[in-house]
Amino acid sequence: MTSQETLRDLLADPRVSKDPRQHWPAYTSGEISEDWPLHLWVSVQNMFTAYGSDHRRLRSLVSKAFTPRRVEAMRPGIEKITEQLLDALDAAEQPVDLREGYAYPVPIEVICQLFGVEAEARPKLRTVVDGIFNTAITPEAAQANAVKLYEIIHELVASKRENPGDDLASGLIAVREDDGTKLEEAELVDTLILVISAGYETTVNLLDQAITALLTHPEQLAAVRAGTSSWADVIEETLRWQAPVANLPLRYAVEDIEIGDGVVIGKGEAILAAYAAAGRDKAIHGVTADQFDVTRADKTHLAFGHGAHYCLGSPLARMEAEIALPALFARFPEMELAVAPDELKPSRSFISNGHESLPVRLK
Repeated sequence: MTSQETLRDLLADPRVSKDPRQHWPAYTSGEISEDWPLHLWVSVQNMFTAYGSDHRRLRSLVSKAFTPRRVEAMRPGIEKITEQLLDALDAAEQPVDLREGYAYPVPIEVICQLFGVEAEARPKLRTVVDGIFNTAITPEAAQANAVKLYEIIHELVASKRENPGDDLASGLIAVREDDGTKLEEAELVDTLILVISAGYETTVNLLDQAITALLTHPEQLAAVRAGTSSWADVIEETLRWQAPVANLPLRYAVEDIEIGDGVVIGKGEAILAAYAAAGRDKAIHGVTADQFDVTRADKTHLAFGHGAHYCLGSPLARMEAEIALPALFARFPEMELAVAPDELKPSRSFISNGHESLPVRLK
């Protein structure tokens, strides 16, 4: 689905579900085997795959723990993480890989601090989350990665039950609705998988693509430095031009849905939301839709979704970028790509929209 208007309508349409157990016959009939590389994307039991009242219940519980106050309280920590990483980059040999040395560790450290993940567990967690988004791995590797992921999250839950702290994992374990209901064990584990994995992968790609865009559009970087465009302009235009999640599996038609020009999505058919394509919709952004332009008046995008499933973590992702991007370009004003732009290789994923590496010279 590439039309922004059509995709927006579908994302808000109550006839579109994210629950394969109710609305995807291919899944309930067993056609979708457990070794399918994307199986985890549809089998988890959390608000990502919930529908209707079940989704409202799960989102309400998560929202009670993932509050604006908790997010804003992360600001000093993000500033400290950023400063430490910049110091490390300043001392590193040139060129450096900014995806590995900056775009990755900023959100990794933020999300691990937010959820109270111990330092020794963070490398393992990063490895398995990378595996979730790598759609080029074998079915066997995908299954093994899922097993390891669940081991890590179950260990985290057990640890937080024994020693709760002022972190989001402990908050999700403790949170209850007014009627006393709470997250079931499977829902709790799968919710942690959702918010941890989504909470850092999107920000990694946002930082990666924003840095790349500015280094390949020096006149626009100059406008930002001159104050004629803002860092918020950079962030929103990056989200539109290179959505961090290019395509997101899956939604399902609860009934036949006509989407125009005689096209009908049949009941039970799967729907792939193409966020990156929707950001380049020429019907919205005109003939310059494929161009990065921070001065663009209308930067409308769907990078964080729309409707009931709009990303709860979008304020945190934006805040990380608002801190990390200006700090990087202020510390290294002469930074430049260490390879030609066309030598940058895209991530091995049709879901995650970033680069395999981002080599730059800082000085």
